[in-house]
Amino acid sequence: MTASPEHVDSRADLAAFVRALHRSHAEEGSSWENENLASFLEALAAWIEDADGWYRNAGRELPASGDWSFFARALRAATVYE
Repeated sequence: MTASPEHVDSRADLAAFVRALHRSHAEEGSSWENENLASFLEALAAWIEDADGWYRNAGRELPASGDWSFFARALRAATVYE
């Protein structure tokens, strides 16, 4: 996947990012850790709950109220998060 959560700064960027995730799933979804919707959504919820750990490990500060790139990062993380 070429889309990066760091380049999501608007609603349009987020929509394009989600479309890139969709294309990625269509082309290589069987290689995703969470290849079906149920496991993907569970992983998304779990990553959002644990996001402070990801941000801490990345040397970043968790956005207090979230932002476009936070949600995009959460969606991307759900492709590999258990």
